[in-house]
Amino acid sequence: EAIEPLVEWPSDLREAIGDISYLVYGGHEYTGEEIVPQREEELQEIAEELRKKKVEAVAICSIFSPVNADHENRVSQIVEAELGPEVPITLSYEIGSIGLLERENSAVLNAAVVKVAGRAIEAFEWAMRDAGIIGASLYLSQNDGTLMSAEYARKYPIFTVASGPTNSIRGAAFLTGMSDGIVVDIGGTTTLVGVLVKGFPRESSIAVEIGGVRTNFRMPDLIATGCGGGTVVKSHNGEVELGPQSVGYLLTEKGLAWGGDTVTTTDIALAAGYAKIEDPRCDASRLGDLDEVFVATAVDKIIMNLEESIDKIKTDPSPMPLVLVGGGGLLIPQSRYGDIKGVSDIRRPSSYQYANAIGAAIAQVSGQIDKIYSLDATSRERVIETAKKSAIERAITAGANPSTVDVVEIEEIALPYLPGNAVRVRVKAVGDLIL
Repeated sequence: EAIEPLVEWPSDLREAIGDISYLVYGGHEYTGEEIVPQREEELQEIAEELRKKKVEAVAICSIFSPVNADHENRVSQIVEAELGPEVPITLSYEIGSIGLLERENSAVLNAAVVKVAGRAIEAFEWAMRDAGIIGASLYLSQNDGTLMSAEYARKYPIFTVASGPTNSIRGAAFLTGMSDGIVVDIGGTTTLVGVLVKGFPRESSIAVEIGGVRTNFRMPDLIATGCGGGTVVKSHNGEVELGPQSVGYLLTEKGLAWGGDTVTTTDIALAAGYAKIEDPRCDASRLGDLDEVFVATAVDKIIMNLEESIDKIKTDPSPMPLVLVGGGGLLIPQSRYGDIKGVSDIRRPSSYQYANAIGAAIAQVSGQIDKIYSLDATSRERVIETAKKSAIERAITAGANPSTVDVVEIEEIALPYLPGNAVRVRVKAVGDLIL
């Protein structure tokens, strides 16, 4: 009771979701043993209050529910019986991992966006029908580089957060055949740097903040910097500065080479002579008045920005291969590839600007499990098999063809600070989409 739900949430966000919360009896130990039994009358009273308050969504979180979800499931049954199936219910064990506060936050965020996500998916489906696309199923990309069905996305929309960069990372793997390395996705406003591990984006191992809220559901490990194709380049007190302003998608209106009055990084690449853009509206002769030193310094700044991001994303000092994708990939001059620190070689594949769309098109379907087990009560082999089975079942539920599902990742972490020979097991299974 010392820590209330939604602790440390921004006040405006708490207000936006209604700030309605209850603390009830229940919960389990890390071994799955019940701490205290639930009180059915208490739960029924709360369900009736929720109905009277006309809540639009509900999030349920219990201590160590990823180990034993019985209490969350029971609360869900009582609430659904009172509110009806039209009110979406999010269970925290289906969203986040072990940490209680971050898992609670993740579940609440998911519940908060379920209805708007449902409307967005309905709009996609309407647009497909309007375009004459009949009988085709809709799938959405999620933030581990895989796909989920529209029905799955309606229930777990939070998994679409940061799915864009993961598409680019998967697309880079497809275009180059590379399974391990660094991927740099340069867009109109930002540069996103991620890491490929066995063909999939490396996941963040720390809590990730979304809108000022700490979460612990799976998220790609990314470094973002404000340097994209539309980033504004200016001179201030004798120093060349990149951003933080960007013209973004208005590049073809405001960029100097297009007749605008703003110098962007794309203008710099054109003025330096190493970028070519096939657009009749783009005329590099408009850049003739740019000072050569200014242009050269800006190019150096672009490369320094990339090197700093590479250094931050790496966990090993050894050089790694790098793939450049995204429409802004032309900002890095090929003549300087060999000078960039921290990489063994750099590739910019053909169709590099379409890596994001390609990544979504070739994506598979995944299922993941992250639980704590006690090895005092069972064997390590049985724990691994149980976790693998759960991950495979989740992949199939998400839309994978059962005959193609395979386990691609198993991670064991000993937890010496817990009694009972505890171990945390994470398993990821991946399969082809059912078509």
